[in-house]
Amino acid sequence: MRKWSLPHTKTLLTITNSAMKMKTLSLTTIPSERSHRFFSVRSAVSSNKHMETEPQGKAKSEQPFSDEIFNSTPKLGSYQLGDSTFYSLIQHYANSGDFKSLEMVLYRMGREKRVVLEKSFIFIFKAYGKAHLVEEAIRLFHTMVDEFHCKRTVKSFNSVLNVIIQEGLYHRALEFYNHIVNAKHMNILPNTLTFNLVIKTVCRLGLVDNAIELFREMPVRNCEPDIYTYCTLMDGLCKENRLDEAVLLLDEMQVDGCFPTPVTFNVLINGLCKNGELGRAAKLVDNMFLKGCLPNEVTYNTLIHGLCLKGNLDKAVSLLDRMVASKCMPNEVTYGTIINGLVKLGRAVDGARVLMSMEERKFHVNEYIYSTLISGLFKEGKAEDAMKLWKQMMEKGCKPNTVVYSALIDGLCRVGKPDEAEEILFEMINNGCAANAFTYSSLMKGFFESGKGHKAVEIWKDMAKNNCVYNEVCYSVLIHGLCEDGKLREARMVWTQTLSRGCKPDVVAYSSMIHGLCNAGLLEEALKLFNEMLCLEPKSQPDVFTYNILLNALCKQSNISHSIDLLNSMMDRGCDPDLVTCNIFLTALKEKLETPQDGTDFLNELAIRLFKRQRTSGGFKIVEVMLQKFLSPKTSTWERVVQELCRPKRIQAAINKCWNNLYG
Repeated sequence: MRKWSLPHTKTLLTITNSAMKMKTLSLTTIPSERSHRFFSVRSAVSSNKHMETEPQGKAKSEQPFSDEIFNSTPKLGSYQLGDSTFYSLIQHYANSGDFKSLEMVLYRMGREKRVVLEKSFIFIFKAYGKAHLVEEAIRLFHTMVDEFHCKRTVKSFNSVLNVIIQEGLYHRALEFYNHIVNAKHMNILPNTLTFNLVIKTVCRLGLVDNAIELFREMPVRNCEPDIYTYCTLMDGLCKENRLDEAVLLLDEMQVDGCFPTPVTFNVLINGLCKNGELGRAAKLVDNMFLKGCLPNEVTYNTLIHGLCLKGNLDKAVSLLDRMVASKCMPNEVTYGTIINGLVKLGRAVDGARVLMSMEERKFHVNEYIYSTLISGLFKEGKAEDAMKLWKQMMEKGCKPNTVVYSALIDGLCRVGKPDEAEEILFEMINNGCAANAFTYSSLMKGFFESGKGHKAVEIWKDMAKNNCVYNEVCYSVLIHGLCEDGKLREARMVWTQTLSRGCKPDVVAYSSMIHGLCNAGLLEEALKLFNEMLCLEPKSQPDVFTYNILLNALCKQSNISHSIDLLNSMMDRGCDPDLVTCNIFLTALKEKLETPQDGTDFLNELAIRLFKRQRTSGGFKIVEVMLQKFLSPKTSTWERVVQELCRPKRIQAAINKCWNNLYG
């Protein structure tokens, strides 16, 4: 056999490059039953045997790709077309997602009885995954041996399994796993990666106990859990609020010689922070230092986010300083989390100071941070500061997007400037930013609240002209505004349209319609609509505002007994009365009874009932109302108050709070 020489190598490269570049390699005439689906190469070969007896011109036109680019090579030596060319074509077409050409290459290889490497199939499986063609990947996996003479191993098995999981078909993934592992003719033994994939799947399904069983099965199958195994199982346990078991796994993995990484600690810290156990989370950070495992940005960001959720912003800011001292630079997520937390606590001005600190350290301030601050400043009544921040943003060349524009429009409407907000809307549209349902809803609400209902209706019509789809919030704002303006007939028309378009009215829309009906003296219709609410999903159940509307209407009609029944139903459904509820009944007891009452006995009984049902916050509210109205709680009421305040858990919580304030 002659050895390869340089000219032959160049020729091979030329051939390969030509094949890679040409999509016109006569790949157009081979029949395919459906796009993106592999047919049986054996059947394709047998069905095309008659081609050999046909005239050469016709046969040539039905080749998967032209032989001419290969036939010329023997003139340069004893070159024989190798499999590497086909493998390169497979990789190329798989990466580009050209499944039709991929089928043709596999057809040619099958016709020439060439063996396809498992590595090539893995390229194809990944391509199918990107194209969301799960069943095609499974089908090809099952034909690897019979049609392409390729032995299946755990590598190709894991590849297909991963494709199914990434598509979110968790039950299908478990079905595929059980079928392959239990099939004796497959002879595929799962490895650590297989178990990791399956454990992730069962955790996503919330079947953590099954995940633990799989985890315990791994040593039996000679598979050692790795860092990913432990992290996946810890995350699943944390999401099921089984934090103690998750933390115990940390000790177990170290005993087994698998040392935790920052990712491992971050999983546990995130779980503890979400559960409000910041003390345990902080101890884990100390444990990280002891293990020589330095916290990273994710660790600090998670802790800061947890502190912000608990409203402990001062500690969050001090942790930010500690983060910098540890030479772990905060990023946009860190600052954004603190700013968002400050805004939620009504400290948007402090958030603006953090923004200045970001800019001083040359961090990029994105549109979402600006929108959060602008919205927060408006909500706190600091319209001038919000507008100043808006101008600064524009001067710094930060182009506002829909979120920022919407925050500004909503803020201007909150401070009673819907006309200015409308000008911003025109500017927004002219700058190529599409207004969304929130933008229009804010503007409609602003016009209604400023007594310009006709302008709000015009905005509603503009939504349709600008192809903005109405959602539940839009309908709710319009119905509420029309009912407040006394336009019940128009509100009913919108209500009918809401239902006909498949939108489910929210609790605000229902309450608005009930309020409108009550104001129009149509109490029976209002009660009918209320009973309809009781049959809806939890988010559409009546709240204290809904009950107060009906209680007020009933009491005005001197129907005290019916209102008491409704109050009992309200409490049975877990909805506590508020100050408005108390005022409604105090007025009714004083004005609607033959023998007026001051309501002391009524409120005492109400407080006791709430305490007996372990609704302590509701009971405390009633006692507060009594004190505000100069009504004296009974001795029995005070006894319940003292009992609730002196519970061991409450005392311990108060002591802990004091210690945290002193030394935290």
